[in-house]
Amino acid sequence: MLKMFILLRPTHWLVLIALCILTCAGYWLLWSEIRLENAFKPLTKGTEGGSALEQSLGVPVATAAVDSFDYEEQLVVLYNRVPKTGSTSFVNIAYDLCKLNKYHVLHINVTANMHVLSLPNQIAFVRNVSKWHEMKPALYHGHMAFLDFSKFQIAHKPIYINLVRKPLDRLVSYYYFLRFGDNYRPNLVRKKAGNKITFDECVIQKQADCDPKNMWLQIPFFCGHAAECWEPGSDWALNQAKRNLVNEYFLVGVTEQMYEFVDLLERSLPRIFHGFREHYQTSNKSHLRVTSSKLPPSDSTIKSIQKTKIWQMENDLYEFALAQFEFNKKKLMQPDNKHLQKFMYEKIRPK
Repeated sequence: MLKMFILLRPTHWLVLIALCILTCAGYWLLWSEIRLENAFKPLTKGTEGGSALEQSLGVPVATAAVDSFDYEEQLVVLYNRVPKTGSTSFVNIAYDLCKLNKYHVLHINVTANMHVLSLPNQIAFVRNVSKWHEMKPALYHGHMAFLDFSKFQIAHKPIYINLVRKPLDRLVSYYYFLRFGDNYRPNLVRKKAGNKITFDECVIQKQADCDPKNMWLQIPFFCGHAAECWEPGSDWALNQAKRNLVNEYFLVGVTEQMYEFVDLLERSLPRIFHGFREHYQTSNKSHLRVTSSKLPPSDSTIKSIQKTKIWQMENDLYEFALAQFEFNKKKLMQPDNKHLQKFMYEKIRPK
């Protein structure tokens, strides 16, 4: 047998080698086809018949995940409160009712009362608020500028709310608050305690505490964390604040209409704000933090302040917010102003 292999001609050797190569190639292709078929089985099952979970639910898994989101129990409201706008009164109602309504209230305390978070704190805060399910439903509040959650790959953003106040009223209130404190913590000594200079005298003497630039606060609070937001007199910041107010905030009220603000919230988001109207009217929390001593500015002081660009821009935002708030109030009712607006579904096809 060995002699026969030795005596084979070269052509016979070539044929024998070719047969071996073809045999090996055939086995390799057969094995590859089996592996490819197994690899594509999950894809075929998902596209044609659907997974077992999808078949049991009757919808794709992605859709089921969205539909299973509990909007009531996962509710997060973020109140980035502007200082001296009546926010303490509102927040204390929330604390009074949180146990009864079974939600959590959390105060955001930033180092040295800074209104802008660092980049590491921005992403940590956003992820913490979104993933801290044990605290939901929740109302977060703090003196912090608007933060856009959509920049951080967050599927469900919190609902923003806020209050604004007439800019000169807010500045005058803050001026006297630093000197005389308020009835909320009457024994706390403020940093300007003992300074008896009135706001009118401060304006005449052009001191720093009554500089119109100190009014530049409501615009940056709505504008956000961009550097330009904190440049007094920036037209870009004002326009961005207006865009955010309309597009990113569920509701912005005005200090002068606190009850109406509370009323709209209770009607719209009762999971948290149920009972706020009654509590606001019957408790002693409706007028907290009244400045202990405050003199209204003179007509000449008002005219002087109103000539400044900062006041005009801050007042522009206030009037813009007020118009939007009045619009929301009006649309709550039917045209006869006697019945609440309703909606329904009809002409549903196919039957």
